[in-house]
Amino acid sequence: MTIKGSCHCKATTFELSEAPQTVTQCTCSFCSKRGSLWAYYVPSQFKLTSPPENVSFYRWGSKTIKHGFCATCGCGTFTETPDWSTGEPDFDNPKISVNSRLFDDFDLDKVEVVVIDGKNLW
Repeated sequence: MTIKGSCHCKATTFELSEAPQTVTQCTCSFCSKRGSLWAYYVPSQFKLTSPPENVSFYRWGSKTIKHGFCATCGCGTFTETPDWSTGEPDFDNPKISVNSRLFDDFDLDKVEVVVIDGKNLW
């Protein structure tokens, strides 16, 4: 089941190969201000369907994670990140986290929300 999504102005669009089983609410200062619910994918499951120049990136702290946002309307769209499942960055297993609030025609209320305590973890 392909999931499509877009920012508010539709200048940034993307497709995912499948629906998420869960989404993550992170309480770190950046994610909580952004209001995202993250769905995690491997790069082969994510396809940017708009021109790459429509996306700008923000890096903060360790500069390890590239936080993407629409260069036109500013919606936070996706991040490029190493896998952090061990607590350390695994650059050999990159992940794409997608702001699931931007999914088109998708009932986000039917997906479990997992909260991670980013405020105190990093």
